[in-house]
Amino acid sequence: MIQYRLHHHIAEILLDNPPVNGITDELLDTLMARLRQAESDPEVRAIIIGSAVPGRFSGGLDLPKFLRGSPEDTHRVVNKLYSQLFELNSSLSKPVIAAISGAVRGGGMSVAITCDMIVAAEDATFGYPELEVGLLPAIHFNHLPRIVGRHRAFDLLMTGRVFDAQEAVSLGLVARTAPAAQLMDKARELAGVLAAKSPTLMRMGKAAFVRATDQGYRAAASQAVDLVSAVVATRDGQEGLKAFAEKRKPQWNKA
Repeated sequence: MIQYRLHHHIAEILLDNPPVNGITDELLDTLMARLRQAESDPEVRAIIIGSAVPGRFSGGLDLPKFLRGSPEDTHRVVNKLYSQLFELNSSLSKPVIAAISGAVRGGGMSVAITCDMIVAAEDATFGYPELEVGLLPAIHFNHLPRIVGRHRAFDLLMTGRVFDAQEAVSLGLVARTAPAAQLMDKARELAGVLAAKSPTLMRMGKAAFVRATDQGYRAAASQAVDLVSAVVATRDGQEGLKAFAEKRKPQWNKA
């Protein structure tokens, strides 16, 4: 589910769960284990999270598995995605860059925002389709308005529309873009710049940056986990997930 390789002091962690890099309990566990491996390796000075699946960074949660899970399973997976992964990335002494290729949706966006920087292919596309499948992009209610503004965040989160890399840059979600064929080269170039800095100063600077920009994220993450767990238990939550699995239009409750 995860490929790991070391490239000139840069740990490359690639999601590899075809066809769309669906996010599962196992994938999150492996991703976090690889991040800890990179953190403990003195040869590693920067980290890239990318994709080994052509045309996809991540389509989000593996919804068929999500639907089959118990309420406890739901809470555990969302807690790992929203809270534990963010806490881990925030605690790392090394910078983490997300290299976004192809499509990134829903839970894939949640993985990307835990990173320190996002670099995207010029043909990458982004979106928050949760409402279409009976979920809510709850963690993004906290951070997205601070980046793009309240009204634009409401547009993106509530309509679920797809937007491109150029708009993502203009909104402040993405730091840099590159032609699709050169994405990893661009990410490695940027990681190399960061890796050349003093490891001590990078560790101290990143820790200070996380403290200065947290703005209640940790408390909000816990609330978001509870919200998504509650939504999944509703009739419309179940209907949205079932409709997705059955490839049909959901029949929402009119009440």
